[in-house]
Amino acid sequence: MPPDVQNLRLSFQNQPIDKKGLFRCESLVQNQPMIFGYARVSTDGQSVDAQVKQLRAAGAEKMFKETASGAKTERAELARALRRLDDGDTLLVTRLDRLARSTRDLLNTLAQIAEKGAGFRSLGDAWADTTTPHGRLMLTVLGGLAEFERELIRARTGEGRERAKARGVHMGRPPKLTKHQKKEALKRRDAGEPTREIARMFNVSHSTISRLAT
Repeated sequence: MPPDVQNLRLSFQNQPIDKKGLFRCESLVQNQPMIFGYARVSTDGQSVDAQVKQLRAAGAEKMFKETASGAKTERAELARALRRLDDGDTLLVTRLDRLARSTRDLLNTLAQIAEKGAGFRSLGDAWADTTTPHGRLMLTVLGGLAEFERELIRARTGEGRERAKARGVHMGRPPKLTKHQKKEALKRRDAGEPTREIARMFNVSHSTISRLAT
């Protein structure tokens, strides 16, 4: 090795290392917000390539790809994407139906994203963007409408149940025995016939016969 190269090498080796500077650089790299893309198709015959291309063009650095029906509550890659999110990150999809199957499912997923301090954007739905004040307002309104819809359904269900009861409609599970069968079962039981034999005749459990009131 030439003397000048050897001297340069020794000089470099003897230089003190600025560990604080290295730590600051490492922290900056680790804390840099990231854009994650999530692409989903419903069947094996479909391809996520078109979605991936759109997401990468929009700045997605890390991609999560999945083949799963939107009706499934458990989607492994979506769960992985949500776990990777950190403060300042963004989850990106091409359309809302790639992320959620219903308004309630969408709001629940957005709540998980918000808990991580991350944002959400849908390329095909400009209003669905929690990284902007306007987008957050729209999704808040959507959440309020969904809650209002649930309350209406609950109220209508309650009113319908009360009207049915007023008409004499039995609510809940249908009785296992008709009035005539109950009368016959009680007659046999009072005559001393074993409850198991009576139960077998009417195709019910013996406890059902035992609980019959006289």
